[in-house]
Amino acid sequence: MAAAGGDYIGTLRQIVHAFKYDGRRSLARPLGDLMRAQGREVLCDATCVVPVPLHAWRRIHRGFNQAADLAQTLGVPVTSILWRRRLTAPQAGLSAAERRRNVHRAFGVSPLVRQADREAVRGATVVIVDDVRTTGATLHACAEVLADLGAREVRVLTAAVRAHDGSSPHA
Repeated sequence: MAAAGGDYIGTLRQIVHAFKYDGRRSLARPLGDLMRAQGREVLCDATCVVPVPLHAWRRIHRGFNQAADLAQTLGVPVTSILWRRRLTAPQAGLSAAERRRNVHRAFGVSPLVRQADREAVRGATVVIVDDVRTTGATLHACAEVLADLGAREVRVLTAAVRAHDGSSPHA
């Protein structure tokens, strides 16, 4: 099950860009409001939300993780259980197949997470949070890790969704 605040075009695209690339972190709250409104069903009965992690170098360069900022606004406990094991190329400009290869095995369980937090995912309904969903390759890669941990259900909620050509099985 997946939902998004809206289509990644026009004003919403400009807002997401200002938030993510211009460091306008105050936009997390209104984007989160939109995500909650459009993602009610996805958030219903969720145990926790899990932000898509940035690689440490990208996090340092950007100064924040936009997915984590969004996750904090959703009113559901946040569990930062995922870890980006390696620096991946930016997904923008890559085909669906290239995106899947780019993030294949890029995520794992954070080595900083307590065993109790790992076990809390078992049997849980988990919502992965990110800013934009295009082909879903990143979200799918994250979902695999959560499923391997025993999550009962993995859902997705993003601020925006970009239409794609349909060539990807990971919508």
